[in-house]
Order: sequence, then structure tokens, then C-alpha cells
Amino acid sequence: MTTCTHLDHVRITQLPASVAGCETCLAAGGEWLHLRICLECGSVGCCDDSPGRHARAHAHSSGHPIIRSLEPHEEWSWCFVDDVAFVLPDVEGETRIPPSPMLS
Repeated sequence: MTTCTHLDHVRITQLPASVAGCETCLAAGGEWLHLRICLECGSVGCCDDSPGRHARAHAHSSGHPIIRSLEPHEEWSWCFVDDVAFVLPDVEGETRIPPSPMLS
């Protein structure tokens, strides 16, 4: 079984109360499907099913390997380096997110 070997990168353990959307999509006028947060710096990006795939792009450009879903009722995290999903019980909170522009 594969495990994440990058847990020392986790700096965000309290999720923000709300976010406006994918930071890069908002700046460029793009659309996202689902939102993810970088657990190292707090950058909010969009999922791999979104046109921009900004969460993955952020991980690759910054070297920050772990994201967490910001979708309601989802608690999973993903390590892009180790290619593994897992739950981090020390990450707390629930984030209000706007509806996906792709679903409206």
C-alpha cells in the first residue's frame, strides 16, 4: 500500500471559513468544477476535471505536494508526488465555496 511521504509539508490545519473560487480562474476569467486547497500555503485551485487544472499546476510549480478537497462533505487529501489519497484528521473546518461556474 502506498503512503504519503510528504506530511512534513502540511502547514494548513484549519480550513478557511470561505473562499471566492479558484484563484487563477478568477484572475483569468476561467471556470472551475471542484475546488482544492494547498495544505502548505493555502492556495486555492481547481481540480483535474476543470479546464485549468490549477491545483495540480500549483503543486508542480511550487513543489507543494498535498492538496485537500474543499467540496462539501469531502475530507480527503491527495499527494501529487506519491499519487495517493488519504484523510488527515488534524485538518479541521469546513469551507463555504461558491457554486461551480461549469454547473450553472
